[in-house]
Amino acid sequence: MTTRYDTPEMAALWNEEAKFRSWLLVEKTVASVQAELGIIPKQAARAIQRASFKISEIDEFEKVTNHDVIAFTRSVSKSVGTAGKYVHYGLTSYDVVDTALSLRCVSAFEIVLVALGDLRLEAARLALEHKHTPMMGRTHGVHAEPITFGLKCLSWFEETERNLRRLAAAADEMRHGKISGVVGAYTQMGPDIEAKVLSRLNLMPEPVSTQVIPRDRHAVMLNALALVAAGLERIATEIRNLQRTEIGELGEPFAKGQRGSSAMPHKKNPITCERITSLARLVRAYEQVGLENICLWHERDLSNSANERVIIPESFTLTHYMVRKMTGVLAGLVVRPDRMLANIESSGQTFFSQAVMLELVRAGMDKDRAYKLVQELSFTCQVDGTSLPELCEANPEISRLLDRPARKRAFDLKRLLRNVDAVYRRVGLTRRG
Repeated sequence: MTTRYDTPEMAALWNEEAKFRSWLLVEKTVASVQAELGIIPKQAARAIQRASFKISEIDEFEKVTNHDVIAFTRSVSKSVGTAGKYVHYGLTSYDVVDTALSLRCVSAFEIVLVALGDLRLEAARLALEHKHTPMMGRTHGVHAEPITFGLKCLSWFEETERNLRRLAAAADEMRHGKISGVVGAYTQMGPDIEAKVLSRLNLMPEPVSTQVIPRDRHAVMLNALALVAAGLERIATEIRNLQRTEIGELGEPFAKGQRGSSAMPHKKNPITCERITSLARLVRAYEQVGLENICLWHERDLSNSANERVIIPESFTLTHYMVRKMTGVLAGLVVRPDRMLANIESSGQTFFSQAVMLELVRAGMDKDRAYKLVQELSFTCQVDGTSLPELCEANPEISRLLDRPARKRAFDLKRLLRNVDAVYRRVGLTRRG
């Protein structure tokens, strides 16, 4: 609907000329198989292999016919003279439209998969580079316990891995065509013709079609793209949050000459991540339309047709755009380990509260008593600016129960993060791998 978020690869795949080329490929392949089986004259099939179309001519024909496929076949038939009567012989519109759409969807998946692979590499690079860069982990937006920034990036890497698998599976789901006629019952041509045609197009026959390929396949496709979009939004939202002035741990790349605000020269806004967030909402909304398209009247109606001209090309295009933009953000991401450490230290080390509580339980204190005691001390830290180690040291009950080795264990940041390497090994991401 807008070219603002087009990528060159998707623009080339989803324009009108590419659509008609894919239709013509199906028509030519059908004619070739029909000639081999003696259904149409071989000289007619040879002529159809040289067929072409003119978009301007199709547009003029459609003004009269109000039917885009008939307008297309008229233009194609005109280009081959008397052999034109064998163009679209025994076919219905969606034998061509749906089969060609599957071809383009499979190609679009390949484009997105390549881009997602690049994003995966950037997430892996950050995860390895910051494997031991400590930062505060947050739950409910509040300081919880420390993690490493690499571990956060590792979760992005692993979700991207899952999305790569989902996209590959959805591509296989769409690798189906149909040449089964007006109601899917092969009334004019048999399944043998369909099998030969689709084999040459590197597609599989839809096991049981109506006049269309069942739309649950397209819903799976749109769901896979929506999941990619949701994953990108998760990364984008995290970067946006961590770029907030009060946190300041990350920053989007900011190019020379870039402006953050028309009014405030000091601004550096996370506009790319905000754009990804915005577009992700649209791709997820398109998934809902795809689900609505599953239910058609009887063997086919047109209630899916108009919206699919929008939702399928745009879902692929926007997803590809967002993946490429996020890859650029991660490639140039500003990471501030000093700010991460400062934020850790700002909490008065209350993030050690669980470790202290467990040490007290190990030393013999009732767990509920230990929880209440450490909670009281932690809340005091938040009010008067003292640190949890200081208050624990001054508390007679704790100092009596916890000896120096126990206190050292309780307040050891490296010990809290000691199992990070194990997570990396579990997902198979190491510096050598």
